Amino acid sequence: MWGGSKLSCSGNRFLGVVISRYRGTQTECTRLITSAVYSENQFSWTPQTKPWVFSEYRIMWFKSYRMTFACLNRIKIYRYPWTRLYSTSRTTVDSSEVKTFLALAHRWWDEQGIYAPLHSMNDLRVPFIRDNLLKTVADHQPGKPLSGMKILDVGCGGGLLTEPLGRLGASVTGIDPVDENIKTAQHHKSFDPILDKRIEYRACSLEEIVEETTEAFDAVVASEVVEHVIDLETFIQCCCQVLKPGGSLFITTINKTQLSYALGIVFAEQIAGIVPKGTHTWEKFVSPEKLESILESNGLSVQSVAGMLYNPFSGYWHWSENTSLNYAAHAVKSGVQDHPVPDEFVFKGETEELRGQDSTNAGAQEELKK
Repeated sequence: MWGGSKLSCSGNRFLGVVISRYRGTQTECTRLITSAVYSENQFSWTPQTKPWVFSEYRIMWFKSYRMTFACLNRIKIYRYPWTRLYSTSRTTVDSSEVKTFLALAHRWWDEQGIYAPLHSMNDLRVPFIRDNLLKTVADHQPGKPLSGMKILDVGCGGGLLTEPLGRLGASVTGIDPVDENIKTAQHHKSFDPILDKRIEYRACSLEEIVEETTEAFDAVVASEVVEHVIDLETFIQCCCQVLKPGGSLFITTINKTQLSYALGIVFAEQIAGIVPKGTHTWEKFVSPEKLESILESNGLSVQSVAGMLYNPFSGYWHWSENTSLNYAAHAVKSGVQDHPVPDEFVFKGETEELRGQDSTNAGAQEELKK
């Protein structure tokens, strides 16, 4: 989002402008502007929050009560979703969550144990992923409908969802920051020679995958994961970066409502013991509306959102129009990246379009040099 700002200097010498960029959604157009003003006795910084204003030629105007001038250098900003947005020191992995799942790593394949709801959830999430992916292909092989597709399963745990996707013919890479989870997953897939060829497991974070490759996967799956990361927006950005244009992102998670706190934490963890205490943090839950906003701002178009309800007595899940508890979302990455987002300024030489402005504002430039 482009904009401009006014800077006021009342008889003092204008020294410079520092622009602090803030990441935001497409609807945000306000930036923090800090002006540096020098007087005879002191140097002061004056923060102002105002929208930026650009002319139709993207000329940024700065005004004071006694002079007006324009930046004559064209500013070009291109930061596409696949551009790296972080250093390797930045991570979405929560170390406290790692400790929680480390203690449970040996229990993934106990279908009657604490992960029983996740085993049962496959009845919904596997067809949800399969059917939406098949909409993108003209034909498919019987028995192996996802053959030829590359899928990244983020936060795969012991491979509960990774294996069914592999059996559908996809080449699946399962990643998890908990090394013991990966060991459990590798051990379990070793019993099936076919899966052993189709599935690759790695003990690493999503950020590490982005460092190695971009636009490599037809689909990214993050099932029951986003409520455990420490930086949801960065996580979504990383998912988008590893997706091919036109690729699909599948998410299942928990809504942030009073009902989800009462049933998902108080009842499920503290009373019924369906999941271990401390598994979830209500503050990390995310509503479908917020999730959709983050997805859209990163070049992902939400195709569908569906509610999911779990019956703790029968042990089965079913679809619902109610998204106040669990829900599934499917989003597709734009095939043509035409939504650049501001990230950094790259000043280039004057262009033909701006040379007329150069002569018009020559007097203002001379005053700046004083």
